Amino acid sequence: MEGHIHSTESFGTVDGPGIRFVIFFQGCPMRCQYCHNPDTWTIDNSNTENLRSVESLLKEYDGIKEFLHDGGITATGGEPLVQMEFLTELFETAKKKGIHTCLDTSGILFRQERREEFDRLMAVTDLVMLDIKHIDDTEHQKLTKQSNKHILEFAEYLNEKGVPVWIRHVVVPTITLNDTYLKQLGHFIGGLDNLKALDVLPYHTMGEVKYENLGIDYPLKGIPAATKEQAIHAKQVIFEGIKERIREDIHKK
Repeated sequence: MEGHIHSTESFGTVDGPGIRFVIFFQGCPMRCQYCHNPDTWTIDNSNTENLRSVESLLKEYDGIKEFLHDGGITATGGEPLVQMEFLTELFETAKKKGIHTCLDTSGILFRQERREEFDRLMAVTDLVMLDIKHIDDTEHQKLTKQSNKHILEFAEYLNEKGVPVWIRHVVVPTITLNDTYLKQLGHFIGGLDNLKALDVLPYHTMGEVKYENLGIDYPLKGIPAATKEQAIHAKQVIFEGIKERIREDIHKK
């Protein structure tokens, strides 16, 4: 089987535990205003140059695996779930080789009626890095042109399955840098027993040049990059929401 792959990165250090082989999948239904990979949005079926087989990707991994200390493979994008059948075969083959597998996803394509497909994928997924763009559905639609309903359902599904999760959240001044929303996010993820880590990422403008090169208007032009201090503050507020949720759940028992 072959999949449309945008690119690979040999020594990823921010895409899961350890040093990782990162595979960027082509295709994504979201249109996040701060996306720094707009060139991964669409799949051109007439373009066969970016087609890769499972075997070729794992052969590339094998060539560098001795340097990937405590790492493995991370599927990111784009949105890997767009090519779910190929992704599942990749992870199934990787697990047979004893490779740690990590899925970096928004969860946007989760549907209850597709649980059987997701069960098969999660059986060979060691870690999910779930990117929650915005906790408020109306604001999420403004930011991504998609509802967050299925994303939050996916988070609850992962909790039910006991799949380890790292939550990722990008802090964007004037959009997600809002104490009310941040606390609501914390309250939601505080109910996830499978939560293993929280990454609060400051928004940066490094993707702006890609938009210019592709002839696309950059949606956040003029919005400054988030500072380290803003990201630290955001994480503190999210933790307040987490603690509040944990206290509530304890009192309910």
